[in-house]
Amino acid sequence: MARFAGTIPEAEALGKALDANHLQARAEIAEATTFLHERAGQSDRGLAVIGFSLGAYYALDLAAADPEHIRSVVLFYGTGGGDWSTSKAAYLGHFAENDEFEPQSNVHELESSLKTAGRPATFYIYPGTGHWFFEPERIQAYNQAAASLAWERTLAFLKDSSTL
Repeated sequence: MARFAGTIPEAEALGKALDANHLQARAEIAEATTFLHERAGQSDRGLAVIGFSLGAYYALDLAAADPEHIRSVVLFYGTGGGDWSTSKAAYLGHFAENDEFEPQSNVHELESSLKTAGRPATFYIYPGTGHWFFEPERIQAYNQAAASLAWERTLAFLKDSSTL
């Protein structure tokens, strides 16, 4: 099995492998969140989580499952479904215009459901980009201009959400 998915079938295979250990992955993420929260020294502020592609699903899941600890969620070309009514996080999303792994309908559905739940959500679509546009090791997809803009927006968002 590939370390990184390069095609939809490879992504599906990786997703199925992770699904087989979904509960273990959730438990390990929750354990890591507790560890970081205890060491952050600013327990009233909460943590920020960033998820890329499939990791975005876990970032979203964590914000809903642990609303007392997660204050900010940044997503890079990944979505997921869920119940956001318990979340207390603000959300920032970076999505590719041409993404065979993440249809625009999923992006719009997630943004709408977050806003319906009363969560602040700002989503950006980067023109002319594809999945992995932020990752320089993905030479075929990396877009330096879009990646730089996404990073600037992420830093500003994290700075702003730290005062929420």
